[in-house]
Amino acid sequence: MRPAERTGRLGVGIIGAGRVGPVLGAALAGAGHAIVGIAAISEESRERADAMLPGVPILTIPQLVERSELVVLAVPSAELGTLIAGLAETGTWQMGQLVLHTAPEFGAEVFAPARSAGVIPLAVHPAMAFTGTSVDLARLAGTYFAVTAPTPVLPIAQALVVEMGGEPVVVAEGDRAAYAEAIETATTFSTAIVDQAAGLLAGIGIELPGRVLAPLMRSSVENALARTGGTVPE
Repeated sequence: MRPAERTGRLGVGIIGAGRVGPVLGAALAGAGHAIVGIAAISEESRERADAMLPGVPILTIPQLVERSELVVLAVPSAELGTLIAGLAETGTWQMGQLVLHTAPEFGAEVFAPARSAGVIPLAVHPAMAFTGTSVDLARLAGTYFAVTAPTPVLPIAQALVVEMGGEPVVVAEGDRAAYAEAIETATTFSTAIVDQAAGLLAGIGIELPGRVLAPLMRSSVENALARTGGTVPE
């Protein structure tokens, strides 16, 4: 059975108009789902939402939850638990509603306050550094997504990842912290190393140090990945 046949055409609401939410919304729209709205507060987030999801209305969070069959929570990790609990306290969640968060360190247990309302919890984190632009849509192809969900609904999370062009990899609830640490390590160290090297080259007068470093960094990373069973240099 194909993913589209498994999940059907869903009405999707996006909470969070940072770099991740609008991109995933655009990917889901490209897979045939209907984006019913997005919650965006700042002017920057509204502009990003309009660029990635033109014509999609800006709605309040309660409006989004009320109108959506799938709610995507693409908010900072520190805000996730409070948001879920707050919507549970106000009785906003709906029975049978799919709710997906993108925080790397949390699995499905973070949805505990909403489980009594009958939501279907999905934890789906794309292992990719986002720019918040259309460039990310092409990069999603082949990107691995960490998926955590109760066993009966795990195929739904996996199908949604495939529809967005990604590759699902199942991460157990108890392993999400270690997964998040791995993601943070890779992201932080790669950024710091590039910044330090670029600064040294700029300090000796080399213009556009990023262009000088790009082939070196790509080949070094590819070689390192090849040693761990990742991408093999051609």
